[in-house]
Amino acid sequence: MAANKKSSGPEPTIKDIPILYSVLNVEEKNYLEKNHTVTKYRKNQIIYQEGELPTGLLCLGSGKVKVFTEGVGGRDQIVRLAKAPDFIGYRALFADEAHIASAVVIEPCVVFHIAKPVIEKLMLNNNRLCLNIIKSFASELGFTRFRTVSLTQKHIRGRLAESLILLRDIYGFEEDNKTLNINLSREDLASFSNMTTSNAIRTLTTFTKENLIDVEGRVIRILDQESLERISRLG
Repeated sequence: MAANKKSSGPEPTIKDIPILYSVLNVEEKNYLEKNHTVTKYRKNQIIYQEGELPTGLLCLGSGKVKVFTEGVGGRDQIVRLAKAPDFIGYRALFADEAHIASAVVIEPCVVFHIAKPVIEKLMLNNNRLCLNIIKSFASELGFTRFRTVSLTQKHIRGRLAESLILLRDIYGFEEDNKTLNINLSREDLASFSNMTTSNAIRTLTTFTKENLIDVEGRVIRILDQESLERISRLG
């Protein structure tokens, strides 16, 4: 069940998905505005599960989401971290397949659902929309290939350093330009870095002793970006 969340600003609307809304003409915009639904999710709620069949295009209007798959021995592997205004779960939609991963809310979010017949009608009549979705697919595919190589070939230090840099690139910093604007559990950070939780904790402790980062609970501050990037490159 979805639930309301407190917000310090105006609620997002479908107009806040520029990759989708900005390329539509007036008639298409009116059609889209009348033919989508809005759902609000609390932290830790499941948006979709592995094995489910998608019913439409999901657009993240606000909040943060992790996409993960269950690996060998029931160990989760985070394959993607998403933020607004990303699409999520759309590979399965356009492939006419079941989801091969699950999506869970990290921070309360708003999700727009556009039923498959609606998005297909828009795409059949709008080449720019098709191109935007293709670009999104290509970007995500490139990231996935990059991570596959990194997570299988880099050592633990390199993997964790890369993950911290990616969290910076995806979610940015808070106002101090040091604190990552995302609070992940040690388990999630380990899952994103393809390592055990104990290895993630030990490596975080080592990075802290080397004055690369500062850790307070789930809050991580990056003190030396250049050194972290070098560790990531060296693997």
